[in-house]
Amino acid sequence: MPDGFINVLDVHNMHKTLKDIINENFEEQRRVLTYEANQKQVGGTHYKDMKLEPWDIADTWPIEQQIGVYRHGALKYIMRMGSKDDSLQEIDKAIHYLEKLKEVLSK
Repeated sequence: MPDGFINVLDVHNMHKTLKDIINENFEEQRRVLTYEANQKQVGGTHYKDMKLEPWDIADTWPIEQQIGVYRHGALKYIMRMGSKDDSLQEIDKAIHYLEKLKEVLSK
């Protein structure tokens, strides 16, 4: 084949390879994001300092109970907003629970 020309099959295979790479990267990112909520804590380190966090235990329960735990947590922080901690921190805590709920529902 003359210089500067690309074989159509090579382009197809290159496209397939790029598609596979994109899919692999997407799956890797999804795997990393799946555990993101467990890797952070809003407002201190008291849970992160524990060998076993409450979420670790809740994650072993049936899905219906996990959903209830994370819905309750989000609701609690929304309802008490401004009465205990800074309102923005309370919202961040509620969002944290909603992120965890989203992960559970995505399983």
